[in-house]
Amino acid sequence: MVRSRADEIRRRIARRRKSKGRADTIHQLDSMFPLPEDEEKYGFNQSITYEGDGLDEGMHPLFRKEVFFFKILASACLFLMVAILFRNHSSALDPARSLVKKSMDTEFQFATVTNWYENKFGKPLALLPFSEKKKANPPSSTQYALPASGKVLENFQKNGQGIMIETGKGVQVKAMNEGIVRFSGVKAGLGKTVIIQHSDQTESWYGNLDKVDVGLYEHIEKGKEIGTVSGSSGTDQTKGEFYFAIKKGDHFIDPIQVIRLE
Repeated sequence: MVRSRADEIRRRIARRRKSKGRADTIHQLDSMFPLPEDEEKYGFNQSITYEGDGLDEGMHPLFRKEVFFFKILASACLFLMVAILFRNHSSALDPARSLVKKSMDTEFQFATVTNWYENKFGKPLALLPFSEKKKANPPSSTQYALPASGKVLENFQKNGQGIMIETGKGVQVKAMNEGIVRFSGVKAGLGKTVIIQHSDQTESWYGNLDKVDVGLYEHIEKGKEIGTVSGSSGTDQTKGEFYFAIKKGDHFIDPIQVIRLE
């Protein structure tokens, strides 16, 4: 009776082992030859999903770390190349420097984009140091401010670009309209010069300054003091004179047509 009981237990164990081995074989075959999905049975291709495809949780399926880091590296290389370009004063690189300056200063209208942004969204760009003051007049009806009181020494017809205005020595020169400083430095033939880009596609030039009080890409309100007048080249040392020009697109226009001077 005891032997019969032991034999029965052995047979049960053997059947379990045999059943387990058969299940393992079927599982291996299923892994090697997966059964078709319902879609495949009726002629449709299986849908591809990105779920569980090895991507980090929360990461967009089109995001690739390699591409992202390549873009960062390319941007850093471009920045380094431009820095080297302007640090190297070789005359052979003058055309490249001129192209970069033209692209950054002339072709992109900072003031126009800023004006559009403020009209569209009601506040200035966060990356630029703009004032929170609202515009007094729209661009189409802007009244320009007088840079400085004085009389015209050299009219527009003489050089076809700007005029020379005589005033007192050390008198403050003010911006004729609000805009962004796209140049602040020394220009050949004009000395210390400030060029302000306005939202109406014009630029105002202020040259022959003794001192400049604004920086590059600074936002300027209409009437803001941007510098002081240099001393006169004549015998009267109490007098001063400065250069003033207005540029529209690629051409200069007579400032007298815009601002009435003495």
